[in-house]
Amino acid sequence: MKDTIVQQCLDILKRDDVKNEVKTLLRPIFEFVLYEINPYIYAVVIMVFLIFIMILLNLMILISVLRNKQVSYKLF
Repeated sequence: MKDTIVQQCLDILKRDDVKNEVKTLLRPIFEFVLYEINPYIYAVVIMVFLIFIMILLNLMILISVLRNKQVSYKLF
């Protein structure tokens, strides 16, 4: 009994007219959610970009310190 109800629901959802109706009903909800989340998405992208730049700067500083450290060992 339970399997037949689930199967019937799935069969109904596979029809093209039902798919189109569900899409038209959910479109305003998705647009509203994306509109509300949009500033946060930009903030996250900017933060990831800044973290990437900071990691590159740290690596450059580390490399320069290690090169200078090798030179100072040769002096002593």
